Amino acid sequence: MSLVAAAVCPHPPLLVPEVAGAAAGELDDLRAACDAAVARLLDARPEQLLLIGSGPRTTRFRPADHGSLRPYGVDRYIRLWKVNCAGGPHLPLSLTIGAWLVGRSGTDLPRFAHSVAVDATPDECARLGAELADADGARTALLVLGDGSACRGQKAPGYDDPRAQPYDDGVAAALAGADTAALGGLDPGISAQLRVAGRAPWQVLAGAVRAAGGHWRGELTHHTAPYGVAYLVANWERA
Repeated sequence: MSLVAAAVCPHPPLLVPEVAGAAAGELDDLRAACDAAVARLLDARPEQLLLIGSGPRTTRFRPADHGSLRPYGVDRYIRLWKVNCAGGPHLPLSLTIGAWLVGRSGTDLPRFAHSVAVDATPDECARLGAELADADGARTALLVLGDGSACRGQKAPGYDDPRAQPYDDGVAAALAGADTAALGGLDPGISAQLRVAGRAPWQVLAGAVRAAGGHWRGELTHHTAPYGVAYLVANWERA
């Protein structure tokens, strides 16, 4: 593919207002930042979108596959792109929320998705990114889904861990600087201890950008931890 741009967004189910219910307004700023990041992807005039997110295993999904919000109290299916009988309820949460974000944009561009195993090694992530970047294809924009640490405070899902904020600050700096080396160097063990959902997808992004070549610039547009989980939004574009 010809990689033209990338965006990084988190994937909490509470991004979907129906899931958040009365608390939907608490994530208005994050929702707006994600919408803006997707809009910037489309401004790069891609011919297709590729979503990358973590999952139980590394898998390529079909355009008609979908994910479900039923585990989060809403009886709703989110389709990746096409609607036909070949699809199935296969998308993990990361790609389900990614498909929902793309759907909000109103684009009719083709979209595809690939999960990366949450425990994939940095080398495996880099190879997957390189394989995706080296594949023949159209102008492609990546939407990379992943949360930061879940240990920011005593009410966080993973409770409080003093390593969490420095970890997230390091990721924020790497995303702001389009620093593929810093993302590639994230430690899987520490990431797992801090319950980071984005480590493997971020490392796929790093591998894809390195393989695509050229100079890239990054911009971090959002970094908060409203529920003890770090949510980061960024765009990468060719310089």
